[in-house]
Amino acid sequence: MATYVDILKSEFPEIDTEVFEYITGVLDSGGADFEDGEEVYDAIGGLLQGSSADCKNEDDIRDICQLMFDTLKLSNGHAGSKQVLLDAPVQLSQISAESVSATNDVQGIWMMKRGQNTTVDARKLEKAEAKLKQKQGRRNERDSQKTTSPLVLEEASASQASSKKDSRVDLSGKNRSYDIRIENFDVSFGERSLLQGAELSLSTGRRYGLIGRNGLGKTTLLKMLASRSLRVPAHITILHVEQEVAGDDTAALQSVLESDTVREGLLKEERLLNARIANGTAEGMETVRLSEIYAKLEEIEADKAPARASIILCGLGFTPKMQTQTTKEFSGGWRMRLALARALFAKPDLLLLDEPTNMLDVRAILWLENYLQTWQSTILVVSHDRNFLNAVVTDIIHLHSQRLESYRGDYENFVKTKEDRLKNQQREYEAQFQYREHIQVFIDRFRYNANRAAQVQSKLKLLEKLPELKPLEKETEVTLKFPDNFEKLSPPVLQLDEVEFYYTPDQRLFTKLSVSADLESRICVVGENGAGKSTMLKLLMGELTPVNGIRQAHRNLKIGYFSQHHVDQLDLNVCSVELLLNKFPGRNEEEYRHQLGSYGITGELATRPVASLSGGQKSRVAFAQMTMPWVGWSLSLTTSG
Repeated sequence: MATYVDILKSEFPEIDTEVFEYITGVLDSGGADFEDGEEVYDAIGGLLQGSSADCKNEDDIRDICQLMFDTLKLSNGHAGSKQVLLDAPVQLSQISAESVSATNDVQGIWMMKRGQNTTVDARKLEKAEAKLKQKQGRRNERDSQKTTSPLVLEEASASQASSKKDSRVDLSGKNRSYDIRIENFDVSFGERSLLQGAELSLSTGRRYGLIGRNGLGKTTLLKMLASRSLRVPAHITILHVEQEVAGDDTAALQSVLESDTVREGLLKEERLLNARIANGTAEGMETVRLSEIYAKLEEIEADKAPARASIILCGLGFTPKMQTQTTKEFSGGWRMRLALARALFAKPDLLLLDEPTNMLDVRAILWLENYLQTWQSTILVVSHDRNFLNAVVTDIIHLHSQRLESYRGDYENFVKTKEDRLKNQQREYEAQFQYREHIQVFIDRFRYNANRAAQVQSKLKLLEKLPELKPLEKETEVTLKFPDNFEKLSPPVLQLDEVEFYYTPDQRLFTKLSVSADLESRICVVGENGAGKSTMLKLLMGELTPVNGIRQAHRNLKIGYFSQHHVDQLDLNVCSVELLLNKFPGRNEEEYRHQLGSYGITGELATRPVASLSGGQKSRVAFAQMTMPWVGWSLSLTTSG
């Protein structure tokens, strides 16, 4: 009969060596302690599920655990005995009868009468079975709640000191300034305070870059402004490019035109009045109103709107053919471009952009930089792209230590000014520290000198009046470190040889494509959107099969993949530590925390649900998962235009 080792190898041929050794160790050391197959499943079921590459469901894993339990019991029950082939079947009833006749005081189980009494207390047995059923019912209920109940996330909130003067001005309608000034406001996310007593000033026509570490509240601040949770004058229009355009039957160009609600409203009213005039039901005032509409349409240059919308779409990468396609035909990335195009076309008084370059190739980024440089109203953009910030912004707002600090100039000027400011603050701190030390030395020296008692008291009062001296807060640098203790693989590690590939025969992506990589390779794949960069990586990983040509990969190669949509690869319902535990079982918690900490996910952050993390923090978790030491060689997606 097959052993549990044979069962493991046959059912999970791709199982990792470390997982295999761990499972066999558990079964070797504790095999005699298992009561049934369910206990075996509780001990190793999760590891087997992770090693099955989603080829086996939970019932399959339970059946395999039951089979391994049966082999364990057989091996433990007959250890040391040798199996012998018998000449004929054994008649158990005959053996039992002979045993009874030979020993008068022994009652064979095979000859037992139904009316014979048993030593089991039936009432206790019923109670025990009822308790087991209740326990199993509660367990099933907890499991169902865990799988069906939605994850409840914390919500952001804002509070702001009110000004009676500003309120009166807003109510009177006399405030026509497009400058925004918000004083003494707080922003929190659940119980976490993101901003305390902060001030934000945005002058009309200026372009502000909002920068800061991941998770400090940049995106939350944009949302508070867009939702007007922070008080912004009612006459100022705000547009926040956050979500992609919903897919429907509207053409891309028409979707952009509809974002100008003023133009759309005038055109709709014009069509209605013209229909009434054509039917002969129009009144005299309606004819006057139609003339007013024509004047307003001419004032806003409504006839030039389609051309302007087409220019914006073209700049963001939409070909003339794509502009006529319906929005439901586009992927999520292209719908995000549509959302950006709609915002640019609508010309709001305050434009809020959150990482606008993430979904753009180089050509579209350059066009957007040039377009925003001539933007007439106010922009507040969150970005980690230094080149984009240097090209676009006129001011920098730095979010750190629960406050906002403003700097004039682009990002490079901010870096220089910040360094000078930190140096001055450090010198001031050292001077204050030495001054306090000098006073303290005097106090310690003459504390018990009666002649100097008055001076000592004066010095003590002086120290008490001085403000608290706090050392400078310096942002810690995050160092990306890929594992260096992996197996040295001999070439070829990974290569494509004269590969041909297409999704449809009339649109070939690759013809005779040859590319290779070894352990020393650092390759950046560039190209316009739709050129096939992600497709080539999927061919390298084996997710797609070439139509012609050969893909070669080292048999021991493991690939870590950081995709454009890396968030889709994360389980959002668990915390970061649990995410790594499920992906790489068998380690202690300190190893998972150390791996996350090397990417800036430390302390309480590591125990929060992944869904509650910011976009940048989710990226850090994805990198921590990709570079966990279990992965021997990594391939990350790096795309550019």
